[in-house]
Amino acid sequence: MSRTKEFQELRPLLFSIAYRILGSVSEAEDAVQETWLRFEAAPTELRSVKAFLSATVTRISIDVLRSARVRRETYAGPWLPEPLLADPYQDPERSAELADSLSMAALVLLERLSPLERAVFVLREVFGFGFPEVSSAVGRSEAACRQLAVRARRHMAAGRPRFRAGRKEREELASRFFDALREGDVAGLQNLLAADVSMVGDGGGKAPQLAKAVFGAQNVARLLASVFPQMALIGVTGEPVEVNGQPGAIFRDRDGKVLHTLALDILDGQIQTIRTVINPDKLGHVGPVADAWAINREVRQALRPPQ
Repeated sequence: MSRTKEFQELRPLLFSIAYRILGSVSEAEDAVQETWLRFEAAPTELRSVKAFLSATVTRISIDVLRSARVRRETYAGPWLPEPLLADPYQDPERSAELADSLSMAALVLLERLSPLERAVFVLREVFGFGFPEVSSAVGRSEAACRQLAVRARRHMAAGRPRFRAGRKEREELASRFFDALREGDVAGLQNLLAADVSMVGDGGGKAPQLAKAVFGAQNVARLLASVFPQMALIGVTGEPVEVNGQPGAIFRDRDGKVLHTLALDILDGQIQTIRTVINPDKLGHVGPVADAWAINREVRQALRPPQ
């Protein structure tokens, strides 16, 4: 098998590792590309191509994450991962771990870990690598990796809910949510939201947003019911899709360009968190990006009473 073909077969795995370490589609793609360049320059004989590539993309991702952490500390408003519509890597034996680690909620939790803890957790707990492979990838002893894994599991377990809704329940609740959203039905929305629901928006200072953060069922329902019907007046539409494995939607302008994504975190039959990403820098991989500022001005103009 040619080196190019070997790499292409493992590319989905490499991207999935990098994305979970970085929370960024663009940075993960860059890490995978850099991995290819190093693979191309590597000695002809490798004991295990998968081990070499997995270790390489992990080391690159750790380095990128360390520098990204500094930028994220000064990020304008809440930072959210870049939305991912489909995970290219599938493994039936680890489907639960892959799905759980892909959610926005899990990726936000992973941000609390150190770069090394995050890499060890991703390799060991998500992808099932053995500690010898993890040790080689992160450049630490097996004993140190075991300690890193224990700390990472503890942090992740502390922030995770004990029970998540099944797929069918999530889809049914999401369908009712988007129906109420289109109708501007405050009561209908409020009935679907947990009392302590939060709505978080990531504009990065580069786009207008509903709000950086809104809390409470009544506040969130009123905001949603007031804004989305207004956007529909100027041709903005919502397309229900899975976002990071969760019920969500892509909102587009009248020309089909991407305005923002929305993801629902559902627990115990209620929506616990709504996360929207409108930062144009985080949407380019989804499709051509709309001018959010122009849409905001158009909405305001449409709502202005006639002279």
